[in-house]
Amino acid sequence: MSDNTEHTAGPASTESTSAPDQAPEDHAAGALHVDDPGELIVAVPAMVGFVPERSLVVAVLRGATDAEQSPIIDAVVRFDLDQEGGSRRGLAAAYAECVSHICAAEGATEVLAVIVDDRAREPRRTRRNGAGSPGPWGTLIAAFARRLARAEVYLEGAWAVRAIEAEQRWWSLLDANHRGTLPDPATSMVTVAHVLDGRPIRGARSELTDLVAPDEELAQQVAVHLDSARALAHERYAAAVRRGDPDGYHRRALEHVLWQIANVDSGVALTAREYAELAAALRDRTVRDALFGLAVGDHAAAAENLWVALTHALSGSDRADAATLLGYSAYIRGDGPLAGIAVQAALDADPAHSMASLLEISLRTGMRPDTLRRLAYCGQGIAADLGADPTSGAAADDVAPW
Repeated sequence: MSDNTEHTAGPASTESTSAPDQAPEDHAAGALHVDDPGELIVAVPAMVGFVPERSLVVAVLRGATDAEQSPIIDAVVRFDLDQEGGSRRGLAAAYAECVSHICAAEGATEVLAVIVDDRAREPRRTRRNGAGSPGPWGTLIAAFARRLARAEVYLEGAWAVRAIEAEQRWWSLLDANHRGTLPDPATSMVTVAHVLDGRPIRGARSELTDLVAPDEELAQQVAVHLDSARALAHERYAAAVRRGDPDGYHRRALEHVLWQIANVDSGVALTAREYAELAAALRDRTVRDALFGLAVGDHAAAAENLWVALTHALSGSDRADAATLLGYSAYIRGDGPLAGIAVQAALDADPAHSMASLLEISLRTGMRPDTLRRLAYCGQGIAADLGADPTSGAAADDVAPW
């Protein structure tokens, strides 16, 4: 998964130029029929979660249930056009490989493409063929289409625009005479649906990367307390084993994390020592696995607040644990771009992190969120076996500090 691709509404996120971030199938993109290029283009920010720049956005199509209607967008993938060290032909091959894998997972054979790039120039019309050369991005799209066709996936339309703003000009990269002007993105039905549904449409991708950026100063403060927090956790576990009740340790550690989720949700600022105690608790695999159950409960947003805070405050494998929980939760609720960025942050912090690696593969291969939800249900089962219920949340005064 990488920092340069996102996939929304079907498959996932990955690290190379060929792999996307993704969001679940309940995404509003499923309601968008393909009729007008301008309406499609202004819906792109809502579908990918932010306003893309210097990007190739690919929409994967499925047929409408009514034969008289146009196809419906089933998934959206965004690629960064500013890839280092790659020719346009190489980029086209990498993009096509990624999209063809997603189409195979979705059972799709048709796609649409939109280039968003402030460097693009609308070709001048000429007497000879109605328009001039489509330019370098037209060349990339042509190579992209050829590569897709080898996998029996067909590019049904491709357009370019300098920016997704009202009154911006768009033009076709396949039909020299097809061009127009964008409507106001704020009036897009897809955008309105997202706003009413409470889904954020961020102004730039950097707003997502900032969410998982490490706070080096805080991480250093937390590191001072990590050894003592881990030693204390070890002592507690050893004592529980001596009592013949190791599950008692897991339960109390899990309840402590739930208690801190409630604290953070109520606006409490955690101390460096408390971050260290949470890191120690998350090192217990039973506790960590149980916490995946929060992603499908009423307290998913509250839990994400803590995962974000921990991702800022921790480093190494501890940061990877928190970022993985964040990435999983974001993906399940439909924020594919954040899911991809969080999982990548986890792998950057700990390349050998097994759960982050599994999530990365799931996203890259286009696994549906319904399938990934099984992990949450397993987490709820683990918590139930321990005698805890993470789906019920925890009030700040319900559980004594660990």
